[in-house]
Amino acid sequence: MRDRLEISMQANHGLFAALVTAGLIFGAVASATGDVFYLRLATEALILGGLALSVDILLGFTGLLSLGQALYFGIGAYVSALVLRAAPDFWLAIGAATGAALVAGIVGGLIANRVRGVYFALITFGMAQIVARVVYNTRELGASDGLIGVPVLEIPLGPVSFSADDPLGFFLLTFVIIGLLYGAVAYLLSTPFGRVIVALKANESRVPYLGYSAWAARMAAYVVAALVAGIAGALYPMLRGFVSPELMFFASSGNALIMVVVGGVGTLVGALYGAVVLTVLKSVIGSLTEHHLIVVGGIFIAAILFMPKGLMGLVRPAMMRWLLARAEARAPRSGAVRRTTQ
Repeated sequence: MRDRLEISMQANHGLFAALVTAGLIFGAVASATGDVFYLRLATEALILGGLALSVDILLGFTGLLSLGQALYFGIGAYVSALVLRAAPDFWLAIGAATGAALVAGIVGGLIANRVRGVYFALITFGMAQIVARVVYNTRELGASDGLIGVPVLEIPLGPVSFSADDPLGFFLLTFVIIGLLYGAVAYLLSTPFGRVIVALKANESRVPYLGYSAWAARMAAYVVAALVAGIAGALYPMLRGFVSPELMFFASSGNALIMVVVGGVGTLVGALYGAVVLTVLKSVIGSLTEHHLIVVGGIFIAAILFMPKGLMGLVRPAMMRWLLARAEARAPRSGAVRRTTQ
């Protein structure tokens, strides 16, 4: 019998391939019809999906509930905006945001990983609120108005380049970057060290008996999550042309947590599906009523009560059964071939 975690990740990859296919079809249709609004909305959903992905790394695989993951998303967004205002260069902005998120993740990890359980959640919430308030009251960072006037830049990709103002081009670029983040995290979790990170959620006290440091594994997971959030955040000012302190407040972290729960905790790809669903619902419901947060809260409660494993809990088991049946069907044929050749 093949390793269940491997089968589970293969099912996730299949669902991610379905998301990519749907995204490409959507991009082609939206571009052909000139629907700029929904292309921009889909791009924002993918960027927020990067934030949700970082939450799932901690919650779904290490069992750490972070209520302040928007801190790193906001740091990436602000650093990217500052760099773009000073020197409009796509790769420089991404690199600077990545470096800032790395440093912030190390510092935040050294603080947060001193505690466990509800105290971890509270301390991550506190760190995000402190930094958000500092930014909110710093005039050089735009204070409560945020940083506006981020220039539209040309994004070079080898022999070709396109403007960040091109809805389809930036949508596809965002899709590629979020896809690479998903692939990198999925690969990390498939390595032996990734299995140690997963073991933290199962039984952290037994990890040292395997010859690994539980603290180091938690720290690595925390920093990786911060990097994912920071890189996703770096794309935000390129899309919207501004950044706001609200990106760091609890509402952003709470929305990311809802995305993960709706999509499916511990699936990675569920965070992306949850981000798409919640972003679209908020846009549609927000156009109908100003009380859209009540509806979103109701959806969150319903997801917990009736879909405890999220959207992926509805479709992933069927895909896993198909993969297991396919693997078992192949196994006898392989053995017969070996016996025949011998």
